[in-house]
Parts: sequence; structure tokens; C-alpha cells
Amino acid sequence: MRFPRTRPRSLAGQLFAMQVVLVAAVVAGCAFFAYVSGRSQAEETATRQVRAVAVAVAGSPSVREAIRTPDPSAALQPYAERVREDTGIAFITVMSPDRVRWTHPVADRIGETFLGHTARALRGETFSETYTGTLGPSIRVVTPVRDGGRITGLVSAGITVDRVSSQVRAQLGALALAAGAALVLGGLGTYVINARLRRHTHGMNAAELSRMHDYHEATLHAVREGLLMLDGQRRIALINDAGRELLGLAPGTVGRRVADLDLPAPLTGALLASEERVDEVHLTADRVIVVNTRPVVGGERRGTVVTLRDHTELQALSGELDSERGFTRALRSQAHEAANRLHTVVSLIELGRADEAVGFATAELELAQALTDRVVGAVGEPVLAALLLGKAAQANERGVELVLADDSLIDDGALPATLPARDLVTVLGNLIDNAVDAVTGPQEAAVPEQRAPDAPRRGRVTVTALAGDGELLLRVADNGAGVAPADAAEVFRSGWSTHGAGRGLGLALVRQAAHRGGGTVALERGADGGAVFTVRLPLPERGGVRAEGAS
Repeated sequence: MRFPRTRPRSLAGQLFAMQVVLVAAVVAGCAFFAYVSGRSQAEETATRQVRAVAVAVAGSPSVREAIRTPDPSAALQPYAERVREDTGIAFITVMSPDRVRWTHPVADRIGETFLGHTARALRGETFSETYTGTLGPSIRVVTPVRDGGRITGLVSAGITVDRVSSQVRAQLGALALAAGAALVLGGLGTYVINARLRRHTHGMNAAELSRMHDYHEATLHAVREGLLMLDGQRRIALINDAGRELLGLAPGTVGRRVADLDLPAPLTGALLASEERVDEVHLTADRVIVVNTRPVVGGERRGTVVTLRDHTELQALSGELDSERGFTRALRSQAHEAANRLHTVVSLIELGRADEAVGFATAELELAQALTDRVVGAVGEPVLAALLLGKAAQANERGVELVLADDSLIDDGALPATLPARDLVTVLGNLIDNAVDAVTGPQEAAVPEQRAPDAPRRGRVTVTALAGDGELLLRVADNGAGVAPADAAEVFRSGWSTHGAGRGLGLALVRQAAHRGGGTVALERGADGGAVFTVRLPLPERGGVRAEGAS
């Protein structure tokens, strides 16, 4: 028959049992010490008492006078009994130097030999001892009686051990009550403390707590999302490896205040907020992270639990996907437009105007091929070339002319592998999108003093891409309304936009990508009043010579 396996006692229960045993042992030890100490003190007190009585009797002049008489017992016996009764000791024996009793509590014992040691007293000493005499074991003091220079007698005063023990036993009852009260109070205090511990540990035993701790540590290191826990004073109580990486924090940040971490102000505000935050997008120097916060309610302190998700790559992929969608729409539009032009060519041929049909078709082909040849010839980086061609098609669909500056040149292989193509797409793609939006926006939003009087009516975006002098220069200029001076410092802030809510992330991503590559981004006013964004990214040395384009 198999018996069910019993669950080990909880940690609180184990501590309670251990503490009860410990309190009981402490109380028992204290009681025993108090008993031994009390008994020792009682014996010491009894010794002092009988010593004082014996010395006083031996020094009494009446005792010396009585010893000189022929019958010392006649005078000494009543005196000794009176002193014994007044002091409450067991016996006072006055004897001759040869130990013959002159007094005794039992009159029949007078004249008998004293049972005990007297040699030291005969040498003039006063000493104490525990000896078993006619009244049983007793604590006694023996001292000499001096008459002039001679020892004419001895005095022994004592108290029985039973009387001392009875006094200690009388005190033992009070001691037992005190020990019992201490045990009860200690047990109650231990129970209260362990009941609270049981609530905090949820009744788990030590093995379960240890296993939970191991799982907790493994989970913190294994989870890819950042986890951050703040206490009531907004200090970091816990952070996992992913959280430190996403926030760019060094090890040893536990215990530091969030306000002292040198994080971007919007992100710091989200972490310090007392209300719940759901899927807020924030930018750090190198990453796009999604922040969720939830306040901790209850317990001794209130804090906040924060989860962080890395959306840097997802945001970049979203930008690339948007570019691909735009390129697809542009191709669809161009296909439709090409069909219309083809019908036009066919109709001209049917009308017998073949020369006009050839000229119409050739002009369209030359216009499209010219931009393609210009981009492919100047930009050897295939990702950037494809991006420029796609953006040109999108811009043309929206009625915007996108041109590549004459001084643009990026040789094939000029860009190192350490410069991610995704960052280049992020920078150039967002700058072109913003420029196209700027020149296709409502003209009444323009700043009049920033527009050149002869600005062309059709939107125009000029792109410069140049790798030389140890850096990659990407510049996008437009002939739109430009940026007001008051907004120049805000355009790179996440969420800032003139196109309504849900926008304003593109330029923030541009600055982040430039920072990631160790470069800079600057905003200037163009000659025609539009905005000019310039990004400079350093190019590392290759084989001792920096990558340079043609001058």
C-alpha cells in the first residue's frame, strides 16, 4: 500500500517551530540560570548572616564573662537561644577549645562533643563550611572567643541547608510564573510574525521559494522584452538584461532614480507617470521602443511595472514596406498611364501620322530613361539607387519633380559593410517623403518671407548623395514653404508634425539613424525658401586610405 506523499511544511511553519523551540530553550536556560544564581545568592546570604551572628556572639563581653565561671552553660544557653530566635538561624553553639558544647538548640546535646572542624578557629581564623551535624547538613561559621591574648572558647553559628532550599523553592514559584509568561508572550509574538511571513510567502516552503527564485532569475535573463520595476520612490528595484540594453544603461543601475538616468524627457515622463501607459512609442538615442506601464497597487509601497519592446527593426521594416507600397502604387499608376500613351501612339498610327507617333513615344522613353541613367550612373550603391528610382516614381505620381544633383557620386563599394543599408533607407527615404509632403501641402501654410518671389509652381525635390572626403553626405532640398524659425528646434522631436496626429516620427528616426552611425543631421533654409536637410555620416578608413568619390 502506498501512502500519499505529504507536502513539506511551509517556510513560515518551519520558522515558527524553530522559533518556538528557541524561545522555550532560552526561557528554560534563563530559568535555570536564575535558579542556580538564586540558590548561590541564598547560600551566600546565609553565610554572611551566620558569620555576623557568630562574630557578634564571640565578641560579646557577657560571653567572655560566662566562660570564666565554673558553669558556663548556665549563662550562655539562655543567651544563645535568645539570639538564635531573634536572628532566625538554626543553631548557635558555644564550646570550649576542646569542642565540648556549652550551648545547643537541643538541651540534651549540651556537654557532647561538637561535630565539625575547629583547627582553623583555634589558630585564630574565622571560617565557613558546609557540614553535616546533629541537625543535618548546615552552612556554619566557626570563630574564636578571645579573652586577652588567649582563645578561651569557640562559637559556631549555622543555618541548615534545608532551610536555604526552602527559601529558594519559595522563590522558584515566582520564577516559574515569570518564565511561563515569557514563554507565552514569546510564542504569541512568534506566531504573529510567522503569520505575516506566511502571507508574504503564500505558504510556500523553502524548496518552493528556492525553485521560484531560480525560475525568476532564468526568466529575467531569457525574456527578450525589457522588464523594469520601480519602487514607490521611482527608483529601479529590478531590471533585466534586455531592459538595460534597450535603455542603454550600464550594470549596477538598481537603486538609482529614474530621473537621474539621463533618458529622453518624454520617456522619463512616461516612466514617472502615476497613470497607466499603453503602447507608447518613444525614441532613445539608438532605438525605437514601445513602453507599457502599470502601477502596482497594494502592499507597503506602491511602484510601477514597465515593459519595453524593441521596435527599431520593425519601424525600419515598416518604412521599407511603405516605400514598397508607394512604389507599387506608382508602378500601377505608370502602367495605367503607359496604356493611355500606347493607345495614343496606336491611334496616331491608325490616323496615318506615324512620324508624330514615333516622336511622342521617343520623348516619353527619353524622359524616363534619362533619370534612370542619371541615378544608375551616379549612385553605385544598389539600395540607394533603387530607393531613388522608387521615390522618383512616387513623386512624379504626386506631381513633384525629383532630381539628382549634378555633384552626386557614390562609387560601387564606397560604402563599408559597417554602414547598414537599412539606416540609409531610413535616412534618405524619410527625408524625401517629408520633402514631397512639404511641396504638395497647402500653399497658404507657407511662410511668405521664406518663399522666393520667382519660386516655381511645380514642386521640386533635389537629392544630393556624395561619398568623399571621409564622409557620406545625403542632402534633400525642396522648394516648399520651409520651416518656421520657431519650429527649427522641434522638427526632430518625436510626435512633432504639421500634418495632424499620428505623424512626426520620420525626422526623429532620421536623427536616430544618424546618431547610430556617428553622424549629424542639420536643417537649413534653401535659396528658394524651402527646407534643406543635410546628413553627414563618417566613413571608416579602408586599407589606410579613406573612401573618396571623384572630386
